Order: sequence, then structure tokens, then C-alpha cells
Amino acid sequence: MLGTGILKGMAETARNFIGSYTEEDRLVTVQYPEEREPLKENTRNFPFLVYDGADPEAGLRCVACQICEKECPPQCIYIVKDTVKKPDFVGKMQIQPKIFDIDVSVCMSCQICVEVCPFDAIEMDNDFELSNTDRFQGLLLRKDLLAKPNDYFRQIHPTIATEIDARRAEEKAKAEAKAKAAVAAPATGAAPPPKPTSPAATSDQGTTQQSAS
Repeated sequence: MLGTGILKGMAETARNFIGSYTEEDRLVTVQYPEEREPLKENTRNFPFLVYDGADPEAGLRCVACQICEKECPPQCIYIVKDTVKKPDFVGKMQIQPKIFDIDVSVCMSCQICVEVCPFDAIEMDNDFELSNTDRFQGLLLRKDLLAKPNDYFRQIHPTIATEIDARRAEEKAKAEAKAKAAVAAPATGAAPPPKPTSPAATSDQGTTQQSAS
């Protein structure tokens, strides 16, 4: 029948239109900001710095190696090394950044800084509500605003955070075991054997004794 395809298309359109108001799984409109949909775990926006423990200064994982600053395509990261080493979360002396700034008005959220960081010190945040009336200083995030606890990282990216925590715990256990073994070795080791005398030295000693007699 002529026009059957058009009628079927119009019926499908009508079904979808009515269903968008009545079917629970098709109610896609969210009354933001009163209503919010949960963000996906892989959601990323801008970087932040991770620290362990409760003190962002002592527990900051960043050691100011400046790899992220060099590899950043838009050059939105600015780092100045501190001149004094400070103990980190486990007591190891490290150089930390005195200044760590990220200009999020330039950042392209490429995640290269996360990929090149050898210390798992910088990760991607999912916070997107960053509207500000000051387009310069308001979007320049300094170290105190960038530093967030590892517990926060576990909340927004639980899978990758769990993997990183497991790897860091394993590395820490290996380092502690190696340090204990190094301390215990001199205490439990036997005295070194006497240095063997060379045949030439023995022959010279015997010749000297015969001459003396």
C-alpha cells in the first residue's frame, strides 16, 4: 500500500515520543543541579595531586621531577623545586615542589601528565563545576588546591586506585625487607676468612729464615 512506510515511521516516532515521558529507562532529562546522575569511573577533567595520610605537605607523592611539566603539550604546568628535602609519608627524605601550578584554562585534559608520572603523584579529577568570574587567577590552581588525599582518589577512580595501592604496598614491603636484610647481615655473618698467603711470599720468608740462621 502506498505510504505504508511513512505511516510506520510516524508510528515509531509517536511511540518514542510518548515513551520518553512514560518509560522509566527512557527518562533521559535530569533536572540539574537539583538532580545529578552518577559519573562514570573513567570520567576525567583536570589533573590533581595525590597525597597519602592526613598531611598534604608530608604525604605529597610528587618529588618535583618535572617530567609532567616537560611533557605537557599546552605547557600549562609550572613547577619550582624546593631547596630543602623533607620526609615523605614513610619518612624518606625527598625533594618536593615549592610551587606547583596548573592553568586549567589552558589544560586540554589529555592525561599525558598522568601517564608519564613515575610516582603515581598526579591523577585526573572528575570535578567539572569550575565556573569562575576570574578567568585568570580563578582558573590557576595552585598546590594547596591541587592536593587531594588518596581516599578521594579511591572514591572517584576505585579500580585504578586499588591497583596503584597494591603495587605501592608491594614495593614498600620489598624495600623494608631489603633494608632489614642489610641490617641483619653484618650481625649474623661469620668473620671473614684470613687472607691467603701467596707462594712467592712464603718462599721469600723461608729464604730469609735460612739466611738468618
